[in-house]
Amino acid sequence: MSSFRSRIRLSALLLIGSLLVAFSVLLYSGLSIILHRYLDARLLAFGEAWAEFIEDTTGSLPESAGQTAASGLHGQDSDEDRELREVALSITVHATDGSVVWKGPAARILPALPAATLSNVLRGETVYDTIEVPNAPSIRRISLPVFRDGKVKYILQTESSMHFIEHALRQLGMLLVVISISILAMAWVGSRWVADQALTPVEALSSTAEQISGSSLKTRVSLNAPYAEFQRLARAFNAMLERLQHVFEAQRRFIADAAHELKTPLTVIMGSLEVTLKKARSAQEYREVLVSNLGQVERLIALTRSLLTMARFAGERPPLHVTSLTIEPLVKDLVGELAVLAENRHITLAVDARPAPPVLGDEGWVRHMLINLLDNALRYTSSGGTVTVSIEEVGNTVVIAVQDTGPGIAPEHLPHLFERFYRAESARDRESGGVGLGLAIVKEIAEAHGGTVRVASEVGKGSVFTVTLPAAKREA
Repeated sequence: MSSFRSRIRLSALLLIGSLLVAFSVLLYSGLSIILHRYLDARLLAFGEAWAEFIEDTTGSLPESAGQTAASGLHGQDSDEDRELREVALSITVHATDGSVVWKGPAARILPALPAATLSNVLRGETVYDTIEVPNAPSIRRISLPVFRDGKVKYILQTESSMHFIEHALRQLGMLLVVISISILAMAWVGSRWVADQALTPVEALSSTAEQISGSSLKTRVSLNAPYAEFQRLARAFNAMLERLQHVFEAQRRFIADAAHELKTPLTVIMGSLEVTLKKARSAQEYREVLVSNLGQVERLIALTRSLLTMARFAGERPPLHVTSLTIEPLVKDLVGELAVLAENRHITLAVDARPAPPVLGDEGWVRHMLINLLDNALRYTSSGGTVTVSIEEVGNTVVIAVQDTGPGIAPEHLPHLFERFYRAESARDRESGGVGLGLAIVKEIAEAHGGTVRVASEVGKGSVFTVTLPAAKREA
């Protein structure tokens, strides 16, 4: 598996190499175009000046010019001639049939004008062409017409060797290659430093992550990199560790509390059975022991059911089958179901419902939440007391409040009421059959629906548990 460090270095090298190639091609092409245009402009200006000179004369070339042309056609090139041709602009004058009638001292003997070129020039056009010469620099040539009385009298050609252009472009190409190789070599060395700078914080995170275990979640990352992106990464990593620490600590507490809660009824059952089996008992005594243990079994079943419910909320929220749910009929239905229990305890159970819009919720979970609130209120309300369920719309929410006339809750217990297995009065709650998970389940269900739950209480005057759920959007 390739390392990310090597990938960074290769990517940097490829990027720089691509930029160098693009820059070299553009520079080489641009300079080539500039030099060729410059040479063409010189040749054209030189040729136009001579064409104007010839047109202003009588139109007949000197006899000596033709002789010079003839001698030039059969002469041998010397080193001086070649050097002259490489620096000089030369002129050749042709008749309209293409024959040479005059030639400058630096002009080469070139192939005859192609028929197409000759035809274009005779029509008054200026023709540019480049002639490839074996084992010698190329020649740039311009052919333009010389007029007399509105007709083409001669064809004038100006030419120049492209030795210096080709030599300059070759030197530029070599220079670009050397510079590119040098830059790539330096980039390869420099990319190591860049990769080290970029990956040092990542290595610090990796080292910290390797040291983390379930017992060392208090470890935090400290990065010295002066870059905002890495500081943000470190903060996000530390925040993740913080959340994980809270989750693991809550899980440990949950497991410890659950084990403790399960241990109590099991210990009672085992103790009563051991005592009963130590000697022979009457049928009535055995029955009393079984009835007593049956109560502990019911407690275990209730605890197990609550633990399973909490387990569904331990990770992601359980899937909600959300529908448009009207709270008032649901509350009245639950109050009707619990009316017998309230009457047995001589408690008045009432509903105070005001017009309120429906909420988007899962009927099963909302029912479970309301049962837990009502059961909690009935459990702690003394005989002759009252439990009132009120419903009202507040802003874009529906507020459900369960108020009782019980003994109330001391202020130091209020912040912890919705924690798992927390009891304000542990002994009394066990006597009433509670397992310490009802209010925690209420909180989880409310938050799963995007709502909240809160409590207000005053010792001696009772408590009010309030659930706020978002109202369903009204159709326009």
